[in-house]
This record gives sequence, structure tokens and C-alpha cells, in this order.
Amino acid sequence: MKQDNIRNVAIIAHVDHGKTTLVDRLLWASHVFRENQQVQERVLDSNDQERERGITILSKNISINYKGVKINIIDTPGHADFGGEVERVLNMADGALLIVDAYEGPKPQTRFVLSHALERGLRIVVVVNKIDRQNANPEGAVDKVFDLMVELGATDEQLDFPVIYASAVNGYARLNPTDNNNDMIPLLDMIIEQIPAPDVDLDGPLALQICTVDHSSYEGRIGVGRLSSGTLHEKEQVLVIKPSGEERQAQIRKVYTFENLGKVEVPDVAAGDIVAVIGIEDADIGDILTSPDNPVLMEPIAVEEPTMAVVFEASSSPLVGHEGEIVGGRQLKERLLREKESNISMRINELEDKSGIEVAGRGVLHLSVLMETMRREGFEFQVGRPRVVYKTAEDGSKLEPIEEATVDVPNEYSGKAIEVMGTAGGIMEDMASDETMTHLTFRIPSRGTMGLKTRLLNATHGEAMLFHHFKEYGPYSGEMAGRKNGGMIAMSTGKAVAYALDTLQERGRLFVGPGDECYEGMIVGESAKEGDMVVNVEKSKQLGNQRSSSADKAIQLTPPITFTLEEALEYIEDDELVEITPKSIRLRKRLLSATDRKKANKK
Repeated sequence: MKQDNIRNVAIIAHVDHGKTTLVDRLLWASHVFRENQQVQERVLDSNDQERERGITILSKNISINYKGVKINIIDTPGHADFGGEVERVLNMADGALLIVDAYEGPKPQTRFVLSHALERGLRIVVVVNKIDRQNANPEGAVDKVFDLMVELGATDEQLDFPVIYASAVNGYARLNPTDNNNDMIPLLDMIIEQIPAPDVDLDGPLALQICTVDHSSYEGRIGVGRLSSGTLHEKEQVLVIKPSGEERQAQIRKVYTFENLGKVEVPDVAAGDIVAVIGIEDADIGDILTSPDNPVLMEPIAVEEPTMAVVFEASSSPLVGHEGEIVGGRQLKERLLREKESNISMRINELEDKSGIEVAGRGVLHLSVLMETMRREGFEFQVGRPRVVYKTAEDGSKLEPIEEATVDVPNEYSGKAIEVMGTAGGIMEDMASDETMTHLTFRIPSRGTMGLKTRLLNATHGEAMLFHHFKEYGPYSGEMAGRKNGGMIAMSTGKAVAYALDTLQERGRLFVGPGDECYEGMIVGESAKEGDMVVNVEKSKQLGNQRSSSADKAIQLTPPITFTLEEALEYIEDDELVEITPKSIRLRKRLLSATDRKKANKK
């Protein structure tokens, strides 16, 4: 039976193709906000990092009412590191808006999410955004979407997709790029006409599968999913069936549905709607809540395995406690175990020797988002080099995660890009070029992607665009060369002096500036040669009692290189650590004393 008053729509878009801005405009068009209400831009990007990085990290649900129909909008992350969110939330949708840039067309990460949507048989509505851009080519973008969908194996019905043209920033959607409509109404009408209503059994036994898990410090775990049959009431007794087959009874304490930008508590909800339930203590992804008298079984949801792990340790730096308030190992452990409660796509476990906590995720970006969140909360800690998570095949051979990497690069730099990818263990699988750009596809071990973006940008003068996502586990491809250049290691603790840095900058690139706090064992720069060199950053000019005939020349220092969290994690080697504080990101040797390092090397 069709629930005609509900539509469940996922939004698919590549990073920076205007998804969040488009949702803002739909909220305005459906009068969620008052005419004179002050609203921040990009409402969906609710967390600081999402707003700063311009990416969606967590999937979110909102709903709008239009012409008596409730439209549940499910936001999906565009970045493949958060692909685990994507695969699950598409289970709640009946159709999807595919947003593509009128100039760029569909991009590799669009492809990743779109392939999952087509597999689930979702109805796709193509929204060509940014038609007001210079060089916009809306018809060309539609042709590229058609080609991509053919390549991904779309059915004839899916290939007959409706198209709407929009400029989210200017707040209009049009059936034809040249008509004069100036509001978002055509898009809302198209959602109601083209996205199928949920086909559910209203009178059947209760069946709800949890697709995402939220966490509230007051209420505990909150399970979110689409009710596929029956009616769910608060205080109802349900049977919980875990993916392992284990069964137990539980009581639903509260039932929420999504309304506008938040949740509203309701006494009951009918099949077809997206609900949030409280009362299932260890609610987990894939759990089925069903009627104890007439249980319904559903297809299990696979939670993808993490592919990269990093060890968090309490900071042992001489500067510990100078910038952060929370420095203890016990607080670090408690914070990470709290994260384990709500972040299902990460695997968080204490090491056997209790020396740190290992956190495994889908990639360096996935892990660095957690680190950035913690440093903003006032934590000081140190992390080692990320390592990939290996597996063992049935025949005993070693398997490692393999990624699919795509590179878009101007034609004149394509040779350089292929060379860089080759040195990182990449094997080219496809190459296509037009008048200006070359599109390359590689199969590459996850280990090879560490620091790859920086090397690729340097080789192509900043012109290359790289995207990669996990594909499968494949045979181990042997050892890889690490960083060629050695580090400049500070020999003592104190502030860096301009005079010392002036002589050091001739021997490599510096990571610190005058007045920066340094300590013994800290990496203060990169040497131009192989092998580490111990340097004195506190050395000042010897003053005699005679005046020099040539006046001191003014010291001119090149600005030091500053690392983002991801760059620092990808730069370090196995015997090095990244020290993370609320104000600084420092690189250091694991063993701070030069004598200790020599002894370790001899062993």
C-alpha cells in the first residue's frame, strides 16, 4: 500500500556542488523559516568542522511539508571516507536527488554514492546546479550523467530520468535553463511527482531496521530507521533481533519523527515514515525491531570494515599542559570509549599493554576529524603513524586494502601524474582525455595514498584533482619506500632564534619560526639530504666588543611550512609522532634523546 502523504529522498552530490545550499533554499521555499528570521547559511552543516571544511561528515535527516506531503530529506556525505554512512542511509530512501555542477558534471565521488543508489533501484532526479556560472554547460552535464549511469548499469527506467536546472545560491529551479522562474517550487513539485511514495504494509506486523545510531548523553542510544510495516507506539514491547541472530525483548520508551530541522516526540507513527526510537539500550546498525508475536526478518546491513588504524597516547612532550586542559591518559581513554558508543563506523580498542588506544577508521580524513574534534575540546595527546589494517586470506597469504583512485589533470601534466601514481604503487586501469583534461583511473594500495595528494599537487603545479575510495582487499604488494629526506631534529629545549634559523634554512625547509617553543627531539624542519641531522635552533650571534665594518645584514626568513592534521599524519615515519594540542600540531621523534635513538638504531 502506498503512503501518498510521504516522500523519502536522499541527496547525492560531490563535495562543493551546492547540496547544502540547495537544502537551505528548499527550507525557505516551504516556509520552515519566518520571512524575517535570521538563519545561518548551510543549515545542514551543523558541526564546526563541516562548515570549515565544506564537507558533510555525518548523515542528517530533516523534513519539510509541501502541499500536504511530508518530504523526508536524507543528507548523505559526499566523501568516500564516510562511505559507511552512505551505504546505510540509502536504505531509508525511495528516490534520490543527484546534484551535479553545470560546469563540472558528475565527479568520482558522485559515482561512488550513485552506484549504491542504482543498486537499490532508487528513482533518480537529476538537479543541474550552478547554471548561473560562467562556462556553465547544463546540457553537457546531463549527457555526462547519462553516460555515467549507463556505465554503472542503470535500468532503462532509471535512464529515463527527469532533469531540473537550478541555481541554489540565487534560490531558483527551472524546468528549462532559459525560462524565467525565480523560486524553488518546480523542484518541490518534481519531488512529489517523480519520487515514489513508500510502498508499505500499514496493517502488517511491526518491522523497523536501524540504519544509523545517534547518541544523547541524557537518553542514551537513539536508533534511526524507516518503518517498513505496521505502526510503532511509545511504551510498546518489541522483539530486537541482532544481525548475529540473537533475540531479546525490549520496550520502546519514546518515539520521534523528523519535523523541519529537528525531532518531535509522537505517541505513534505509521509505516513509511523515518523514525527515531529511544529505549533500546545497545541499539546497533542492522538491528531489527519487530512484533514479538509475528516477527519479520529483513536483509542484514553490512557495516564496512575499517581500513586504517592509528594509536592515541597521552602526551609525553616536555611542553605537555601548556596549551590543553585535558592531558591525562585516563581522560583520553574515557573520551575515546565514549566515541565508541556513538561512532559505529570506527573500531576503538585499548592495546593489550595499556600503552594507548587503537582507533581504526576508513581513512586519514575519517581519523583526523575525530582528532580535530578532541583538540577543540581541550585535549592534548600524541598519535603515531597511521597504518593499514591487514587481513589474512584462507590460504594464509597477507591481504591489504586496495583503493580505486581517479585523477583529473590538465593534459600537459598527465605524464607527471602517472609517474607520481606509479611510485606510490598505483596501477593504471583507464585513461581518457579531451581537449584540455585527462581522466586517469588507478588501482592503488591504501598505503600508497599516504601523502600522495601533496606529491601530486607539487608535480602538477597544483592543477591535479585526486579522489580515492576503498574498493576491496587484495594481495599484499610488497614494501614501499618511505620519505626520502631526513628531518632536522632540535637538540635542546627553548625558543627558536632567527639567527639560527637563517643558517638552517640553507640546508632544508623549516617547520618553525622565530619565537616558537621547541624541545629536544622535536622535528623543526626537513633536511635537503637523506638521514636526520641534529640542529641547534637556539644559537645566537656571538657579540664581540668591536663593531663589524659591514653592518649586520637584515635576516630574511622564508615563512615556515605549517601542516594540517592530515598532512602531518601522512608526513611522519614509523619512529615519529604527531603531538596534537588545542593550539599546535608538532612533529617529534618517538625517542626524544639523540643517545636513545642511536642505541635503538644499533639494535
